[in-house]
Amino acid sequence: MLFSSGSQDSPHYIAARGACQSTVEYVRRTPFELAAVATAAVPGLTPMAAASAPDDAADFDSALLLDSEGKRWRVRSPRHPEASARLETEFMILRAFAPAIRAELPFLMPTVAGTVRQGALSTFVYTHLAGATRSIEELSSCSDALAKEIGAALAAVHDLPQSLVNNADLPSYTANEFRQRKLNELDQAATTGKIPPALLRRWEHALEDVALWRFNPCVVHGDLHEDNMLIDGDSVTAVTGWTDLRIGDPADDFAWLVASNEQRFVESVLRHYTEARRDTPDGHLLRRSALLAEFALAQYLVKALAAGHSDMTAEAEAMLKSLADDIEEQNALAAEEAEAAAADIAAAADIAAAELSAADGPAAPAVVMASEAKASEGDSAKPAVSVTAIPEPAGDSANGPASTPEAPSEADNTSTTALQIVESAPLQDAKDH
Repeated sequence: MLFSSGSQDSPHYIAARGACQSTVEYVRRTPFELAAVATAAVPGLTPMAAASAPDDAADFDSALLLDSEGKRWRVRSPRHPEASARLETEFMILRAFAPAIRAELPFLMPTVAGTVRQGALSTFVYTHLAGATRSIEELSSCSDALAKEIGAALAAVHDLPQSLVNNADLPSYTANEFRQRKLNELDQAATTGKIPPALLRRWEHALEDVALWRFNPCVVHGDLHEDNMLIDGDSVTAVTGWTDLRIGDPADDFAWLVASNEQRFVESVLRHYTEARRDTPDGHLLRRSALLAEFALAQYLVKALAAGHSDMTAEAEAMLKSLADDIEEQNALAAEEAEAAAADIAAAADIAAAELSAADGPAAPAVVMASEAKASEGDSAKPAVSVTAIPEPAGDSANGPASTPEAPSEADNTSTTALQIVESAPLQDAKDH
């Protein structure tokens, strides 16, 4: 598949985490050191036990604490100033969620219990949230009950009042502004000279297809992936990672799902999401999600180059080449299937025309004799010929055919009606670079 199924390689993980990696190395803090910091952040906290907690290893040191009263706490300590700024932004966002808004959500949100600043970095202590993260493989093979919970969680985020974002002075984009931002990012990626031309053409045609970008902006989480969703049984207990809340394209929060390459899982979540949302989702939601999942690799490359990180750059180039190769293979297979289908239709049409001509015109003696011979054998039925029209691309019936500024060649197959995540070899873990 395009991305390895581990959470560290999901497209949003790569794009978001790559942006915050620094060339400056900081000494990692042990769980016991974090426990000592937590006592300064939360007066009266007496840690009795500490253990490492899963987190974004390039950005944070994290620990779970157990205090003298049996309560659990989570400590997150940033490893560089950019990561610290993300935590401070999340703190501001979490404060914007009034108790009344939180009460309407079908999941819990983090609550900051205390913070302490050490130089340029701020460490945060949170009350413990029940549940655990699951890998994308586990989620993609989950029950329909859990898929319903995920869909309901997404719908709840997207149905949040937009005043929440506006009052907090967070980013807000119209559909056209969002598309234009992606076009600008594509231009920036193209200047690196490291994006395969076929991918540039594919993404450019998709971004210039105005019909694809007709959606109603809504509140989006902006950094949603499997590591930011806590699960307990078949329930979504909490959603974390609120650093990129904004008004924008709901497809942003679906890219990690599409990258799972599990159609049944994606369709199940989308069905329940549609049922739970107050606003009807647009018909191109998943197609844009597929595009955003692919385009995240270009964003990762740009950020790796900006950070001067050679390993990240090499990995991004390898993933882009793998994607381009897989798309080329997929396009070749699709062209063969289309050619075979066209040949079958042409052959069926020729047979139908021949039968129609034979029925309307004078019958040749040989044909009469053959017919009489078959009639004498009791076989009077003629073979039925059925010609089926080529179906329209899924999801376009409600929005009409998508227009493109130019007709791409068959070899490139840059049609936006076929955007999807494709298969390729698993990739290495980018998380600990």
